[in-house]
Amino acid sequence: MRYKTLSGKEIVDLDSGSRLGVLGQTDIELDEKTGQITAFIIPNYTWLGMKKEGENLRINWSDIQKIGEDMIMVNRLPPTK
Repeated sequence: MRYKTLSGKEIVDLDSGSRLGVLGQTDIELDEKTGQITAFIIPNYTWLGMKKEGENLRINWSDIQKIGEDMIMVNRLPPTK
C-alpha cells in the first residue's frame, strides 16, 4: 500500500470512538534499516495551527486494526487477558 492511498484518511480510536487526527497532517516514524512505517505521530495543534500544551500522540503501526475506505481504526489499549 502506498502512502498516497493512506493520506487523507481519518484516524479513529476504536475504544473511545474519538477522532485522533487525519493522516497527512501527521509525521511518520520509519525504521531506518527496513524503511517500514513504525508509527504515526499526531501533532498536538489547535484548529488555528497553534501548538497546544502536552505531548504529541504516537500511534504504533501495530495498533492499527483496520484500514477502511475513509478511515484508519486503531486500538491503543493493550489486549485484555
